[in-house]
Amino acid sequence: MELTGKSTVSVFGAVFATLLVPALLIAGQAQANPQGVDTVKVTPTSEGHPFAEIYSGWYFRSPETQRLQEDDFENPAFLWVEQGEELWSEVDGAANKSCASCHNDAADSMATAGANMPKWNEALGKPVNLEQQINLCRTGRMEAEPWKWESNELLSMTSYVKLQSRGQPVEVATDGPMKPWFDKGKEIYYTRVGQLDMACSNCHEDYYGQQIRADRLSQGQTSGFPTYRLKWQKIGSLHRRFKGCMANIRATPYKVGSDEFLALELYTAWRGQGLPVEAPAVRN
Repeated sequence: MELTGKSTVSVFGAVFATLLVPALLIAGQAQANPQGVDTVKVTPTSEGHPFAEIYSGWYFRSPETQRLQEDDFENPAFLWVEQGEELWSEVDGAANKSCASCHNDAADSMATAGANMPKWNEALGKPVNLEQQINLCRTGRMEAEPWKWESNELLSMTSYVKLQSRGQPVEVATDGPMKPWFDKGKEIYYTRVGQLDMACSNCHEDYYGQQIRADRLSQGQTSGFPTYRLKWQKIGSLHRRFKGCMANIRATPYKVGSDEFLALELYTAWRGQGLPVEAPAVRN
């Protein structure tokens, strides 16, 4: 069908609206902040950062989803937080210990733990993230069985520990022995994979703020994980989200807890360095 001048204008008007409206919505969005979080955007201080300003994923959500996160009573992720609080004092394993046996009050001992992971583990000679550190404590200190990735127990404990750092700025080490892992994470972030031949950067760097189906693309910041996704109807880990993104572009995902996802976690944490921890967040 041949386009008339009028229909051509309409087509270009629709395209223009598709590109512009999300940006206007972001610019005009209410500046209420997630509870316990001082700001939803910061200016990165790291040399070579790809953005002039970095935004929490909360910034790109609908007002309804934002409000759901802001209210701890309404936030569905707190079902897992409450379970994590119970598990904190629950004795388990041959050593007859709980998390509280070593760490006492989580509000004090875990105040920055969620903001600084992944962190270098000298004994293993590699970084570990929060999920891995929890299981290292279980197997080493408590002499208990490790929890499975994405199990309610591990998700609950990770959510509870991460909550203690809410409002603390993300700050991860990327130098020294962490440097090769940081470089590997960066390589993965920019490498095109899958049948759709896409990289993480294609969505979260090139087109953030634009509409993708019923959702809006964020900058891919990770300060809200573990996150309750409305799509999942439950809370999930960052590695589950990585895995889902790879599946969406028809690539073979790495395994949760793999060195590849650990390196990617380190690099994406660096990209959001300075943003306050807001876990457990709520996302679409």
